[in-house]
Amino acid sequence: MEIIAEPHSHTVACSHAYSTLYENVQAAKQKGLRFLCSTEHGSAMPGAPEPLYFGNLKTLPDVIDGIIVLKGAEANILDYEGSLDVKPSHLEKLGWVIASYHDVTCQHASIADHTAGWIAVAKNPLVDVIGHCGDERFRFDYEAGVQAFAKYGKIVEINAHSFDCRPGASENCREIALLCKKYRVPVVCSSDAHFFTHIGDTKAAEKMLCEIDFPEELILNANYDRFLAVAREKTGRQLV
Repeated sequence: MEIIAEPHSHTVACSHAYSTLYENVQAAKQKGLRFLCSTEHGSAMPGAPEPLYFGNLKTLPDVIDGIIVLKGAEANILDYEGSLDVKPSHLEKLGWVIASYHDVTCQHASIADHTAGWIAVAKNPLVDVIGHCGDERFRFDYEAGVQAFAKYGKIVEINAHSFDCRPGASENCREIALLCKKYRVPVVCSSDAHFFTHIGDTKAAEKMLCEIDFPEELILNANYDRFLAVAREKTGRQLV
């Protein structure tokens, strides 16, 4: 498997990341990637950029040093009704929107609450990607959740970084991926890079998908034409 796009990355625009966008672009280029999704945290995350950051992303070119850059966000989910911390008027102008639960922006609750929250997020047409949903602290009814992701056309992120830092993620992501395989839900492998050396570091996610014989055609960022088609759909632009 050859991963050609980094779908989840952070920059110094957020205080707990340590590289510039240009450094991330250069890392993507050196590693042979073709796409970089820059997905800064929404404003509820401590140290995140101000809302104006997302409104002004239009100033960036679509291609930087040969790398197609999708200007996006990682919106924090704030409750179990699907509320997000990036304004809809900004989300609708972005090319790649991840929605994620973080324990610093939403308290853990019950499995029923978590399930209701993910289903509400799945219904939001401005959300493209379900972010690192294998966190045991936000465990949900995986069958019901993945069925909702299928119904509403969401992409599920298999976040390699989660395997090291989020409780239960390795086992839970495997279970979620098996359900994505069952219901034909597309996935992307990501690094969730907070420093440029981690851009494209998705081996743990790739290994798990290979172990369960996950269909390659459902791994969106394992094929240039496939990911370009999705990127064009999300951005509404030709890009190249």
